Amino acid sequence: MNDFPDSALIAAKREARARALAHRQGRDPGLGAALAEIVLRDLPPPEGAVVAGFWPIGDEIDIRPLLFALAARGHPVVLPETPRRGLPLIFRLWQPGAALIPGRFGTSHPDGPPLAPEVLFIPLLAFDRAGRRLGYGAGYYDRSLAALPGARRIGCAYAAQEMDRVPAGPFDAVLDAIATEGGVIFCGKTE
Repeated sequence: MNDFPDSALIAAKREARARALAHRQGRDPGLGAALAEIVLRDLPPPEGAVVAGFWPIGDEIDIRPLLFALAARGHPVVLPETPRRGLPLIFRLWQPGAALIPGRFGTSHPDGPPLAPEVLFIPLLAFDRAGRRLGYGAGYYDRSLAALPGARRIGCAYAAQEMDRVPAGPFDAVLDAIATEGGVIFCGKTE
């Protein structure tokens, strides 16, 4: 539920993003190897499921070890292409070793065919235990998840990116779980 009027929510998210970016700075992206081990042990996707990941940008946790492991296990892996603002992401099939095309906002994506994911590993700036996710602010994942109502939604982050409460509105998608280098948090409503 949205506890903020629209302008207050926008301001709260802006302030939370600034704090989250500063807090994430300098973390070791290599902790993604631990995240991969934990996901494969505690939250593996169903056999053969189409899995969406992301190619890390900036100081995001590096989930490439997970992507390579899932591809080796036979999962079709897709990466998002960021279209113009206002549209959902396009998930394109990726193969290890495939060339990536530079995209919007410093992202990279393959040129493979589009494929709808059943499990999504999602980047974020901050999260809380209710599954609220603070993204970068353009709404791409919120629109994409609305179009994939049955897909499993797993945020990927450093454990230190947890907040007590992420400011969220009625159109902000909620995650099912968060995978970190310290373990998996299964999300549930806290209120």
